[in-house]
Amino acid sequence: MRLPRFEYIKPASVEECLNLLQEHGSKARLLAGGTDLLVNMKYRVAGAELLMGIKGLPELRQIVIDDKGYCSIGAGITLSEIVSHKQIASDFPAFHKAVQSVASKHIRNMGTLGGNICLDTRCWYYNKSKWWRDAREVCHKMGGRECHAIKGSPRCHAVNSSDTVPALISLGARARIVSKGQERVVQLKDFFQDNGAHPTVLAPEEMVSAILIPRESSAAGTTFIKMAMRKGIDFSMGSIAGFLSHNGRSQGELRLVINCISSVPISLKKTVQVIAEDGFTDAAIEMAALTARSELGALTNVFTSAGYKRHLAEVMVKRALNELKDHSGKNRSM
Repeated sequence: MRLPRFEYIKPASVEECLNLLQEHGSKARLLAGGTDLLVNMKYRVAGAELLMGIKGLPELRQIVIDDKGYCSIGAGITLSEIVSHKQIASDFPAFHKAVQSVASKHIRNMGTLGGNICLDTRCWYYNKSKWWRDAREVCHKMGGRECHAIKGSPRCHAVNSSDTVPALISLGARARIVSKGQERVVQLKDFFQDNGAHPTVLAPEEMVSAILIPRESSAAGTTFIKMAMRKGIDFSMGSIAGFLSHNGRSQGELRLVINCISSVPISLKKTVQVIAEDGFTDAAIEMAALTARSELGALTNVFTSAGYKRHLAEVMVKRALNELKDHSGKNRSM
């Protein structure tokens, strides 16, 4: 399959890029690594009259510690650069592990952090060639009124497949979003919407310029687990990130974020509450894992069966909590 015709521009600055976004809106797309966008354009599930090459923009390629206590990672930093960054590996090991789990080294050499966060949602009925899709009713993702994954659903259930997102949300990360003359910072947990057709809060004239991770999160116990058919090749069937802050001798704040099983990353609040009330006992971990099954909401049979997704969530929660339990025990013994 060949790419459709488009105009290509390489802006000299973020300001120029934002001016073009303001002018062209949804007819323009940002091209960084292109590992997802170009494939989708070949399938004709994504289109653009104008592609803007932003990968080399220096404003998007900085890793700095700001005066507000955040580690700021530019959206144009490649995943391989993050993997090789020693301070990130030391301060945020779960995030580092999540980045390292993305696809293959070849993809990580091309793909950027901003691209992985803004990764388009996927569906068996969407990520197909145009001739295949033309044999079916137009789905929500393509602007229609049909969901082939869940018949009769009023919205799209395409799956969020980003590996870096659950780790970043568990760390309390924020996204810096810029448009012409404006800037806003949103919690990454609020960046995503539970609708596969409109998965993020980004407006057509906006772009993510950086991800901000609180430096204080580096002192916490963290974990990341990814389940995939083939390591280093496949998208995840399910992933989970855990965070446990240290609060002297007592148990601190616990967070669990699960992804790749629905349209939006899910923060397991009821599951966390079980541990908050009963501690990291074996019985509480078992109960928390069972609670996670019922906290996932409506699940589709996209990529794996709904029943398998619930089982996978139970297993991942149990593993994540046992790893965090070890972190908790080490902290108390210090």
